Amino acid sequence: MTAGKSARTFADRLLDWYDVHGRRDLPWQHPRTPYRVWISEIMLQQTQVATVIPYFERWMTAFPDLPALANAGEDDVLAHWSGLGYYARARNILKAARTCMEQNDGRLPEGADELAGLPGIGRSTANAIVSQASDRPAAVLDGNVRRVLARHTATAGWTGSAKVQKTLWQEAEDRLPAKHGADYTQAVMDLGALVCTRGKPACPKCPVADDCQALRKGLVDKLPTPKPRGRVGRKTLRMLIARDTNGRVLLEKRPGAGIWGGLWCLPEAKPDHQGFQAMRELPALEHRLSHLQLTIEPLLARPAEGGQIADSADRGWFDRREQARLGLPKPVSDLLDRLDKGEFT
Repeated sequence: MTAGKSARTFADRLLDWYDVHGRRDLPWQHPRTPYRVWISEIMLQQTQVATVIPYFERWMTAFPDLPALANAGEDDVLAHWSGLGYYARARNILKAARTCMEQNDGRLPEGADELAGLPGIGRSTANAIVSQASDRPAAVLDGNVRRVLARHTATAGWTGSAKVQKTLWQEAEDRLPAKHGADYTQAVMDLGALVCTRGKPACPKCPVADDCQALRKGLVDKLPTPKPRGRVGRKTLRMLIARDTNGRVLLEKRPGAGIWGGLWCLPEAKPDHQGFQAMRELPALEHRLSHLQLTIEPLLARPAEGGQIADSADRGWFDRREQARLGLPKPVSDLLDRLDKGEFT
């Protein structure tokens, strides 16, 4: 599609649809500040709105503005992110907030190029912040929008490839309205989330179905082209669940790089289990990461008599109340919940 009447028609139809069917009561829309939009956009990457809402509301209670976030500790930030996955995103949010405090008087930059220079903010997220917070039209290309445009233009090829993305960015730019940037951005994302869904799209309800090329050509169920299948690795982690006489659990902070970087986790069991006794194997559990299938083999233990395992900066004994303030991977949190319920006694 080229710029002109057809592009304006796409935007006009979409805005008319949004006036009736769009989502207008999302928590980050009231108020729709740059900070709130930014946090919501990062949380919404590869995560559905219904899942994000409670996380967003808890986050805003703890970190209501950028200075509050910048002054928070990494453990506190990761604790409020725990369960969303992709923990590097939370660490990048914290880095970006501190950068803004140092270089931009505690505010997010107003321009998309400056925003995209911050850790964890790419072109689409930067444009989403600009369009929704200032109402200036700016093209976005998140997963929902890629699907809408790939179908509407019948563009084949994986939407994550550089070639296809270049085509879709141009299509996204061509469709921008002259005004109402905030509504249009939300509308095109809503269209993908509510109508032009991955499975069983509701084409009869689509406001731009009349000139959808995938619909005309019978390609709706074939587009967008699936991502080429990559090799999924497998890894086994033997985790030690060690409890002291006060009921506290031993946790260690993982290195910044690798699986669950920077999060607090159950220690990986060593072959000799030095310092522990009464080992008992618990049923294994499976956990899927984006690129890795994990098998977690928990082992229940207690410190050996006379043995001492001292606290340090990256290791310590934590009770249930203290655990709640740490960033924990979901499978570790689940194991601790089961331990707290007495399932492993």
